[in-house]
Amino acid sequence: MTAHTSFFENVINYVDRAAALTNHPKGLLDQIKHCNSVYHFEFPVRHPDGSIEVVKAWRVEHSHHKLPTKGGIRYAPEVNEDEVKALAALMTYKCAIVDVPFGGAKGAIQIDPRNYTLDQLERITRRYTHELAKKNFIGPGVDVPAPDYGTGEREMAWIADTYMAMNPGHLDAIGCVTGKPLSQGGIRGRKEATGRGCFYALREACAHAEDMKALGLSPGIAGKRIVVQGLGNVGYHAAKICREEGHAIIIAIAEREGAITNPNGLNETDVFQHRKETGSILNFPGATNIENSLDALELDCDALIPAALENQITADNAARIQAKIIVEGANGPTTPEAEEILLKKGVLIIPDIYANAGGVTVSYFEWLKNLSHVRVGRLGKRAEEANERRILQAVELLTGQKFTDDIFTKVAKGSDEQDFVNSGLEDTMVVAYQRLREIWKGDSRVPDLRTAAFLDAIEKVARAYAELGIFP
Repeated sequence: MTAHTSFFENVINYVDRAAALTNHPKGLLDQIKHCNSVYHFEFPVRHPDGSIEVVKAWRVEHSHHKLPTKGGIRYAPEVNEDEVKALAALMTYKCAIVDVPFGGAKGAIQIDPRNYTLDQLERITRRYTHELAKKNFIGPGVDVPAPDYGTGEREMAWIADTYMAMNPGHLDAIGCVTGKPLSQGGIRGRKEATGRGCFYALREACAHAEDMKALGLSPGIAGKRIVVQGLGNVGYHAAKICREEGHAIIIAIAEREGAITNPNGLNETDVFQHRKETGSILNFPGATNIENSLDALELDCDALIPAALENQITADNAARIQAKIIVEGANGPTTPEAEEILLKKGVLIIPDIYANAGGVTVSYFEWLKNLSHVRVGRLGKRAEEANERRILQAVELLTGQKFTDDIFTKVAKGSDEQDFVNSGLEDTMVVAYQRLREIWKGDSRVPDLRTAAFLDAIEKVARAYAELGIFP
């Protein structure tokens, strides 16, 4: 983002670039680009010393082409209306790309949660929920928030409890928010969903030998050297799953206090524990410190996963980026100016509106679970196990070989909620990548995956408006 272009303007520019490849009328494209509703409000917070602070808050609903709208709530000291509008717009396109039937939304409160007591955070969250409810900006069929930077399961539980208290007897009230604790209607796999989605995105990209050859890499994710920026929810789980399931090597991890690197590989769980004990990732045993965390983005690696905040890769450092692949775990980590430099260098950028869509995908599964009032897999797990046992017994009859009880237990294992969630997320990310790559490779006018993603999203949103009869 330059001094002349805001985050939201950057998003609109991306939409305009893709929209130029369509034949849709200007009125429809304007409707797709701009936010339907922007709610900005302020409310007081009392501090322990008796002083009063007035905090700013927002909820933006970008598109109502499908309802409910969907998007996280961010607690950050520097957040502003432009940022919330940009993130809400990205949610619309993100949901369209992964075929999740939501419009895009986003919320924020302009605070640093580290500076508030637990009691204050609860009161702030509940007051925010009250304000949204008064204006009909929250509800299972209206607008469904989720966690984002600075929030988590705890805040989502407070939101759900407040909404249900305001709507007694509402059967589906628990579906007013996702990312809740399991005991409060959450779903297994939601916490790691965005990071897991990043893993599936990288794995799919690395599966295409032709694309990897162009980058000078071998196919497959195994052995790939990865740098991860951010050890929060997204970065931690992306690193963990890439290392454990993909057999990649995490050579560096960056956080706000600095970065550490080890060419032989880092264990993100050990690093996380070290940070928890010492307050910093620096001085991790066996690793080399990097004083400026942004310098870690410039390390020689196969893949870079920026999973912190927006505008981390800019025109100032893009030329020094050595990664062959960038998987955008955060929203908007790469500015348009930086992207232009990187594409000229031949870097494969897997854009945020696809790469980090794992969170909203599994939020959709949680929402469905809340509306159905049945745990995912509850009705079919035992039946699936029984069928698998019958198959093993048939094999025994045909071969005369007897399986041990241990084999029966391992093989005849019905899928549980976590299995179904991971399966659904994997299928979603695989199908979406294949479609985006087909658009990218199949149309010479489409220069990169980001343009392909926005083009795919625009076509789907435009189709929804046409089916509503709003536009021809």
